[in-house]
Amino acid sequence: MSHKPIKMVVGLGNPGSEHEQDRHNIGFWFVEELARRFGGNFKSERKFDGDSCKIAIDSNELWLLKPSSYMNRSGLAVTKLATYYKITPEEILVVHDELDLDAGVARIKKGGGHGGHNGLRSVIAHIGKEFYRLRLGIGHPGDKNAVINFVLSRPSQKEQDLLIQAVDAAADVMPLWLGEGDERAMHRLHSQGVEAKPYRKDDPGTAKD
Repeated sequence: MSHKPIKMVVGLGNPGSEHEQDRHNIGFWFVEELARRFGGNFKSERKFDGDSCKIAIDSNELWLLKPSSYMNRSGLAVTKLATYYKITPEEILVVHDELDLDAGVARIKKGGGHGGHNGLRSVIAHIGKEFYRLRLGIGHPGDKNAVINFVLSRPSQKEQDLLIQAVDAAADVMPLWLGEGDERAMHRLHSQGVEAKPYRKDDPGTAKD
C-alpha cells in the first residue's frame, strides 16, 4: 500500500443531541477526539453540509468532517468538502461503526463494499470505493431484526469503555500513519487491543444494553 498521506477524516453519525451517545455515532466520537488532541474547533459550514475543522499532526494538515445530514446522506458532505479542497478518494479516511467486529476492536482497510451500512453506501455512491475505512467495532445484537434499535441506542457502561478504548487506540496511530504510512499504522493498530471476532449468523448473541 502507498505512503500517500490522508488529507481528510470523515466521521459518520447522525446529527442532534439525541444521537450523541448512540453506537452509530462512534465515527463522530473519533473525529471529535482528533480535534481535542490536536487543537481543532468544529465550525458549521453550510457549503459543506457539515461541521468541519483543520488540524495539524506534526507537519501534516488534515481536514475533519462531521456531516450534518443524516447517515444515509453523508456522501454529499464528503464530496462537497473533498471537491472544494481537491482531495482525492485515496486521501480520505471514513470512520464508522462496525457490527461485524466486537466492541473494542478497531480495524483499517482500503476499498470494499458498504456491507449494509447506509453511511458507507452514500459515500460510495458519491466518490466510489477507493477510500480508507476505519471500522470501529460495536458488536452485534445477534438478531438482524434488532440491529436498528441496537445501533441507535446507547451502549452499556462496559461497552462504552471498550468503544472509547478503540477510539483512543485508533487516534494513537494517526501520527504514525501520516509519518510512516498506512501499513505501519495497520500493523500497530491490528496487533493490539481486543481480538477481532467477526459476527456469525449462528451466534445467539444478545441485545442487552
